[in-house]
Amino acid sequence: MPRMTVNGRPVEYLMEPDTPLLWALRDASNLTGTKYGCGVGDCGACMVHVDGEALRSCLITIAEAEGRFVTTIEALSRDRSHPVQQALVAEQAIQCGFCTPGIAMAASALLERNSAPSEAEIVAAIPNLCRCGVYPRLIRAIERAGRVARREETISAAPAPGISAEDAARRVPAITPPTDAE
Repeated sequence: MPRMTVNGRPVEYLMEPDTPLLWALRDASNLTGTKYGCGVGDCGACMVHVDGEALRSCLITIAEAEGRFVTTIEALSRDRSHPVQQALVAEQAIQCGFCTPGIAMAASALLERNSAPSEAEIVAAIPNLCRCGVYPRLIRAIERAGRVARREETISAAPAPGISAEDAARRVPAITPPTDAE
């Protein structure tokens, strides 16, 4: 059975070796940030890092990923502090959000190789389809993430990592039904 390291943890998938990595990640590892978009490598929604390279996980089998290091959006940064994640939010380059994990993975791989890419290099490195059409803002976000990575700029606040239980609901006294005497 294929073994690899996923988000820093060793994993052995008890699945057929020709299973696409996408389905192993989503179904066996419950890493659902990696999205199923088209299944044929056209949309990029399933982009992950394999040994640091952005690859479409629908096109690579778990046998081909054996012995390799796989990183999904869940491990890009646990607190959403990665420059790409912060810049996508700051530049409002997220609409419905379905394509965002794949775009973030492609962009972060690009910035690892080249922290100051040109617009043409960004366009070439981000093959992802976004049906909401955020491309101009996406380019600005990746340029900004590069500046943050180069420490030329900071983004004032990270997006909230989630809502705490205390903020999501508060305890109130139980409501008691009226008695017959009332």
